[in-house]
Amino acid sequence: MAGSILLTSKSRKEDGIMEITASKRLQSIGSYAFAEVDKEVEKLKSMGIIPIDFGVGDPTVPTPEVVRKATQKGITLRKSSGYPSYIGAPEFRQAVARWIQKRFGVSMDPNTEISSTIGSKEGVFNFHEGIVDPGDYVIIPTPGYPPYTRGTLFAEGIPYYVPLLAENKFLIDLKSIPEEVCKKAKVLWINYPNSPSGAVAPLSYLEEVVEFGKKHNIIIASDEAYSEIYFNELPHSILEVAKEGIIVFNSLSKRSAMTCYRIGWIAGDKRIVDIFKKVKTNIDSGTPTFIQDGAVAALHDEAHVDKMRAEYRIKRDLLVKAFNDISLTNCTPEATIYLWQKVPHGMTSVDFAKKLLSPDIAIVATPGVWISDKTEKGLNPGEGYVRFALVPGMKNTREAARRIKNLLPKLL
Repeated sequence: MAGSILLTSKSRKEDGIMEITASKRLQSIGSYAFAEVDKEVEKLKSMGIIPIDFGVGDPTVPTPEVVRKATQKGITLRKSSGYPSYIGAPEFRQAVARWIQKRFGVSMDPNTEISSTIGSKEGVFNFHEGIVDPGDYVIIPTPGYPPYTRGTLFAEGIPYYVPLLAENKFLIDLKSIPEEVCKKAKVLWINYPNSPSGAVAPLSYLEEVVEFGKKHNIIIASDEAYSEIYFNELPHSILEVAKEGIIVFNSLSKRSAMTCYRIGWIAGDKRIVDIFKKVKTNIDSGTPTFIQDGAVAALHDEAHVDKMRAEYRIKRDLLVKAFNDISLTNCTPEATIYLWQKVPHGMTSVDFAKKLLSPDIAIVATPGVWISDKTEKGLNPGEGYVRFALVPGMKNTREAARRIKNLLPKLL
């Protein structure tokens, strides 16, 4: 949203300088959490120390060759292609539909039930503009992906936070949501496999979520961006349960290390997809078609995904063992690229993150409170945790595990 420009009589008379202020909507939100992580990294770099950065979930491995080659070929193929489709090229939407059928056993119409997005963030944020009216509630898990909240606020909706707690296996306790909130809610967000806890939702739970949505006439928005980073059983999609009232968001950012490419999709109830398409055509011009060519190649290849999963498993196990060796709570995740590590007793999330940032250790992690919102009861469920994104290379991950095991206990 554009900031407002105010001219005050004082500034005009005394120095002629305009006073420029951001819109009240923009002022109502804090800074994006991960920007704060970047600031801490820069402090260490100014001291001549290059930290091992587990802060932001941005894979550092090269995008797979099969994707790069298809994208390079696409640049020539699409040299006179003009603006890309708002909703994705037919070839891309067809590839998504084939992938969903193969992966989840669900048939999707690529013409009516799928649309491309510029990565998940754009889709998640802008989705609210087509669904949420001022004063509508949006039920949001906390900790959770910031655009759930940001999109709600920009659509002038009201976030209602439900905590993700270890005692509930990091599943939303649907029964805890007050009836008065359910009556006013338009959307319930779920995210499984879950960032940051790494929890996976069983199919029986997804069935409960669908029934909850039907009972209260609430759209279920399912963020499945980590569906392909798992370590045991294959995670389910809520599309396996139902399409009616359901919209799923997915992306190739994590599955295929394509964060820079900005390509993803939504899939689900045709009525919701139609609304999203209308919003999208008024906001952007779509992902470049040659990038969609690379995405099609990515969806046709599972070998690179298998390889990345294996590497994430090794890095996960290295760090989990290091924390276990210094007697911290076992935090082994079932899926995703994150560890949701409980901090030592008596310390806050920020305290522990600062210990990790000491020059001798120089490890960047994200305090849980930075990526969590307080519930109505004042609970911040991110307190007492730090998040590690398993994105550094194998060598740096091994070194980080060594520092945690050998150096961190001296500071605790």
